[in-house]
Amino acid sequence: MDQQDISRRKFLESGFAAAGLMAISGASFGMPAYIKNLGKPNSLFKGVQIGVISYSWRSMPSSAEQVLQYCIDSNISAIELMGPAVEAFAGAPELPFERQGRKALTAEQKSLQEEYILKLAQWRATVPMTRFQQLGKLYKKAGVKIYGYKPSALGEKNTDAEVDYAFRAAKALGANQANVEKPSDAETKRLGDIASKNKIYAGYHGHTQQTFDWWDKALEQSKYNALNFDMGHYVAAGFDPIELLEAKHQHIVSMHTKDRKNKANGGDNVVWGEGDTPIVQVLQMMRDKKYKFPATIELEYPIPQGSDAVKETAKCVEFARKALGA
Repeated sequence: MDQQDISRRKFLESGFAAAGLMAISGASFGMPAYIKNLGKPNSLFKGVQIGVISYSWRSMPSSAEQVLQYCIDSNISAIELMGPAVEAFAGAPELPFERQGRKALTAEQKSLQEEYILKLAQWRATVPMTRFQQLGKLYKKAGVKIYGYKPSALGEKNTDAEVDYAFRAAKALGANQANVEKPSDAETKRLGDIASKNKIYAGYHGHTQQTFDWWDKALEQSKYNALNFDMGHYVAAGFDPIELLEAKHQHIVSMHTKDRKNKANGGDNVVWGEGDTPIVQVLQMMRDKKYKFPATIELEYPIPQGSDAVKETAKCVEFARKALGA
């Protein structure tokens, strides 16, 4: 059977879900890669790096150390780290009250939040990179490469010093990119200039507003402006990611990978193999064309009863492994 004709449904039927669960317990039918690698995880399959964004484990306690354990438990050897866990590890000031979802803040809380924002900006501008380097080494020793950093320091209201911090911290962690939701053209110029100074890429992420030429202005502004492409959201917007990958792969620093139904089918986030996103075809394309950017698992579908985010992430890893023939 032609590899391009492998159905995503067949992947589900062939038992990848059970294999993902067994990989956690160490009882997989084919001995998980991390066991064969002296206890270290290994999600580099046929030259394609499968990674994860720590947002995938938002439903679980997520200190930097806990996230590292989730990587090991999921057999993931590369990660895009969100800011809170990293900054807590590095000793950032904490918000002096607990947010209650979307509940409106009291006048006192608003005042405290304003003070906190100023204090955090000052901390970011002056913090030594020592703890960030230590965290990068901690992950590396455990077999996990930090390739991306996504702090809340790259927004339009953040100072130049905070933006510079984001790229310096990314470099200290061992990453080659600091990622952010794509802002205005004026902002991508500012971020691109500061990224260029640090020689770290600014990866611009999008949701269903992504189009084929959505990043073009940013790419013109700086060679350090790049795509943190989201394949699932692109499909939900009604587009084919294959065309974009063929044309812009050299500008992609990482690709968020999820399964969504296309626009005509409602755009839902679903278990890998049940949607319209051509995950198998894209991973095989990355393998065959030797694309070097990581495919970042972003777990967004509802977690089934009796499971958890780590188990579901492990299933995604196993899906990718089988898709790549590893």
